[in-house]
Amino acid sequence: MKALIYKEMHLSMHPICYIFIALFPLMILIPSYPLGIGFIYVLTCYPILFLGANKGQQSNDLLYSTLLPVRKKDIVLARIFTVIFMQAAFVLVMTALYPVARIINNAIAQSAENPSEYKIPGLGLNCYVLLLGIAIIGYAIADLIFFPIYYKHGKSIVMSTLFTILGFVVYIGVFTIGLPFIPGLEILNNLHIGIQFGILGAAILISFALHIIVYKVSAKRLEKVDF
Repeated sequence: MKALIYKEMHLSMHPICYIFIALFPLMILIPSYPLGIGFIYVLTCYPILFLGANKGQQSNDLLYSTLLPVRKKDIVLARIFTVIFMQAAFVLVMTALYPVARIINNAIAQSAENPSEYKIPGLGLNCYVLLLGIAIIGYAIADLIFFPIYYKHGKSIVMSTLFTILGFVVYIGVFTIGLPFIPGLEILNNLHIGIQFGILGAAILISFALHIIVYKVSAKRLEKVDF
């Protein structure tokens, strides 16, 4: 498994994936930009990782991996670890930028004649921890869509990517932008930080459980693929 993860990080991960992970979190610094939208862009690394310029599917990476003296289910597990690494790195970079985002938004609110014009649609910076919990579950749901579709035939990259991004966009739009506009749920933007961390902890556990399902279903499907 250690060798497979090494292969993923040094051969399968295209350099542009690292660039995306470093750059797209900067969107949290854009005033009045919906915070939930920023989490979508890490999913654009999926086709790069699985298809990739002169890597991935183009160089028959999956076929090559299955010819190695390793189990097919370990190939799936190594790829899931790689995707989780991308998600975690993206979230950590965005979280590191959170204090700067607060400074920028507070400065705008103090200097603007009408601060409401620069209000972040949906869940704002006051409930960033809650937003992380929602995004983490969303990533798990995205993987639950992507991996089983891709590993059913080992080449359904376009279909799996389209359904994954579409599903995540709908999910993140409803729970981070639309939810606070429901009467009675405006309180979400001022939710106690302790409750937010409780939701984040529950989200991590739910994500772990969903990824176990992702692994089992995807590994079972890959076992049936005849190259």
